[in-house]
Amino acid sequence: MGNHNPRTRRRGEELIKAIHDAVLEEVVEVGVGRLTMDGIGRRAATPRTTLYRRWSDPIEVLLDALYHQHPVEEPTPQADDLRGDLIRALRLMAEWALSPAGRAVAAILTDPRSAALMSEALFERVFANRGGTFTRTVLQHYADQGRFPAELLTPVVADIGEALVTKRLIDTGTPPTEEDLAAIVDQAILPAIGLGPRA
Repeated sequence: MGNHNPRTRRRGEELIKAIHDAVLEEVVEVGVGRLTMDGIGRRAATPRTTLYRRWSDPIEVLLDALYHQHPVEEPTPQADDLRGDLIRALRLMAEWALSPAGRAVAAILTDPRSAALMSEALFERVFANRGGTFTRTVLQHYADQGRFPAELLTPVVADIGEALVTKRLIDTGTPPTEEDLAAIVDQAILPAIGLGPRA
């Protein structure tokens, strides 16, 4: 056992983080359909009355945790390093996929019942509000700056990098290397928007 005493009173960000961590662990273990305020509270060593002060139900706790733990790409403001920004965005995605939040999303989307309950809210309230798919924020930024024709940024193009990183994770169970990420950018994303690897 660790040194943390569950009776210690936690407030503010420390308490919220404990609850967020707890709901992410809980959904991986029991699934969305069996997620309860009691289960989250027990795992967070927090009374369920504390949860109800902030959230109306366990799905709201889960969505809040996923929103706050979903990273957002930050493209170079000058829009002068598209290749580097894309590689960094894919690295961010790979790191997130192996995090508690990423594992929770994988558990939700690979379970048909959980996906039916959560997928719409997940995409609307988490992904869309945090930049959408990985690389989309970067690509949109560069398109807005006129670095490539905006009409080339289709939904398929926006998803190429994420799809290939996901395939790598599924196929090997290990994160892609920097060489893997560079190959995805150079051989798939940049050609799709009419640019070479030095963009």
